[in-house]
Amino acid sequence: MIGQIAVVGLGPGDARYLTPEADAALASAQALYGYGPYLDRVPVRAGQTRHASDNREERARAFAALRDAATGTRVAVVSGGDPGVFAMASAVCEEIETGPEAWRALDVTIVPGITAMLAVAARIGAPLGHDFCALSLSDNLKPWELVERRLDAAAGAGFVIALYNPVSRARPWQFGAAIERLRRHLPAATPVVFGRAVGRPDERVDVATLAVADTTDADMATLIIVGSRETRVVHRTGLPPLVYTPRAVAKVSA
Repeated sequence: MIGQIAVVGLGPGDARYLTPEADAALASAQALYGYGPYLDRVPVRAGQTRHASDNREERARAFAALRDAATGTRVAVVSGGDPGVFAMASAVCEEIETGPEAWRALDVTIVPGITAMLAVAARIGAPLGHDFCALSLSDNLKPWELVERRLDAAAGAGFVIALYNPVSRARPWQFGAAIERLRRHLPAATPVVFGRAVGRPDERVDVATLAVADTTDADMATLIIVGSRETRVVHRTGLPPLVYTPRAVAKVSA
């Protein structure tokens, strides 16, 4: 029997963002693996086992899930948002590459989900309407100096930037350092969108400018979108503003 493992994106929070494919993968699994709060978002079903672990145990979680799948168990590994964006799909692929040869014969499915930057962008307009990139501010798996170089390059090249993992209790200073670095490259009026817990009951979306962006407004449930020089804000009387980046960019002279 060939084992099966699905890496499933749960979307940003509310069940209405869960795709039918993801729902079917979760329902058919015999064993669920994931970060505890993400597993709590999956309905309890009779006959399924649930294996919760800490947020920093991605590779150990992937290893345990693959080992279980190799015995013939139908396994689902859950991720918030999309499993391929700073999440579990990469960890599972890495363990398959370095693990036992038999794991390469497993039936592996990556089930996409709505990632945080798309959910936040949809709430505020179309800030990702032109070229954009996504960066994680966590230096758990890469040096902070590399984060700085990528911030410089992205801002200098004119990308809208989605910032994942802006702060945590262990690294409360990094988002502030990132904002200070971006101020070297971008105008003070550049829009900055703070999207916290989008798709959940405590959702909050705010818009500031780079000049006055308050770094204390972010936590690990927050996704930040920093506009480019082209990003615009449309103010509307009695309604939330619309933030968008035009699809057309003026020709840059040599």
